[in-house]
Amino acid sequence: MFDQEDINQENKVSNQLLHPYVTLFHVLFRMAAIISYLLCGWFSDSFIFSFVFVVLMLSADFWTVKNISGRLLVGLRWWNYVDDKGVSNWIFETKGQSSFNFNYAEKQIFWIALIACPI
Repeated sequence: MFDQEDINQENKVSNQLLHPYVTLFHVLFRMAAIISYLLCGWFSDSFIFSFVFVVLMLSADFWTVKNISGRLLVGLRWWNYVDDKGVSNWIFETKGQSSFNFNYAEKQIFWIALIACPI
């Protein structure tokens, strides 16, 4: 029989984030862009500085979502290629539930951050 301690150990492992740094940077770049957009006027009157900083944070966020957090947290992958006729083709892939271990907390954080920040 399982002891209560064994059951608690299994629950602790399942509730922990598998990729804590990836999750942190997924949220951090989004929040940094929003906060800098809202507060840049306090630190500088330069529109150019504010614009460049926000674009850099959003670029870092885009790269992180496309190349790292999308793959590790929810199993998404996508790219674009141009065929011989000059037609742009978009390829979207996702790993199936059976071949990929999803952490429920990471999956929720990914989608909430992805949807809530533009709102």
